[in-house]
Amino acid sequence: MKKVYFDSAATTQVRSEVIRCITEVLKTEYGNPSSTHSYGRSSKSLLENARKEIAKILGVTAAEIIFTSGGTEADNLILNSCVRDLKVARIITSKIEHHAVLYCIQELQDKHGIEVEYVNLEAECGSVDYDDLESRLQHSNAKTLVSLMHVNNEVGNVLDIDRTARLCKQYDALFHSDTVQSVGHYEIDFSVIPVDFAAVAAHKFHGPKGAGFAFIRKNTGLKPLIFGGEQERGLRAGTEAVYAIAGMAEALKIAYQNLDKEKKYITELKDYFKQKLRDEIPGVKFNGACDDNNKSTYTLLNVCLPISEEKALMLLFQLDLKGIACSKGSACQSGSTKGSHVLNAILPESDLKKPSIRFSFSSFNTKEEVDYVVDVLKEFITA
Repeated sequence: MKKVYFDSAATTQVRSEVIRCITEVLKTEYGNPSSTHSYGRSSKSLLENARKEIAKILGVTAAEIIFTSGGTEADNLILNSCVRDLKVARIITSKIEHHAVLYCIQELQDKHGIEVEYVNLEAECGSVDYDDLESRLQHSNAKTLVSLMHVNNEVGNVLDIDRTARLCKQYDALFHSDTVQSVGHYEIDFSVIPVDFAAVAAHKFHGPKGAGFAFIRKNTGLKPLIFGGEQERGLRAGTEAVYAIAGMAEALKIAYQNLDKEKKYITELKDYFKQKLRDEIPGVKFNGACDDNNKSTYTLLNVCLPISEEKALMLLFQLDLKGIACSKGSACQSGSTKGSHVLNAILPESDLKKPSIRFSFSSFNTKEEVDYVVDVLKEFITA
């Protein structure tokens, strides 16, 4: 049976170079980086070199990179600490953020009475209404944090992160962006883009799961959520996963070395997939901004298929039987029966009754795989 992996937005295949890096570190760098003997100092050196390499890629200082277990922990660290330590009283976000942000904000609202506002989204497309964002920033004196993700993990909409950051600066608001789906796939220079905080996960750019980092702009005054030791400049207690962090730095370095070539290749693959679907499946639609390459990420396509609700129940099961890996939405919500909160927020009721599938790509995918997936979909729909 042919096997096709079209779920890179959930997690990516780890590059062979990254596996070799991790394996070597596991063999040779087993000292605790907080120990003062030679084994510990060697691990600490590797850790700090990884931090410097990551910081250089993003145009920041090493002190602004705080290693975490991934994007969710980074988001939670930033949001909770902003309320507790920076006296944020109001958060502006959107209804299509990752649940690592939405659920955390809901908890802050319930426990601390934080005022929460949801910025307007363009009908069906779901892109942020920047005029509405500016209006909300203008009409309050409360200490405000804006939290908007750079690339939406379900429909692929790309936020104008620079415009958003500058609006926040203009109105003296803090800006946090979940950049989990964009770092490693887009050129991002935080020395130019005035973002205050960002969250990143290694496994979205061909690195290991369980490693990530928070970018925390210097002198913001955030304090830790996890207490115990003085690791990560006192902002995140616990012994660092040196092997995973080394693998993350290696993955990020390779991602940016290959960025232009791989972006071109994957963009062509996505465009080919869209055209094949249009040619072979009349009535197919693309959710969010997926049909506009200027507003949508090149790594993802969210497809609304013209089949009945009854038939839709078997779709993912049938795709899996055919060896095709994809998803209904975020992998983090795969056990939910509520449907996609992103699609529920932006699609008309008529389209919500049809199945929507997220296909996400990497440079490991091929046009032959696209042909196979379209053939399987067409066979299922017409059967």
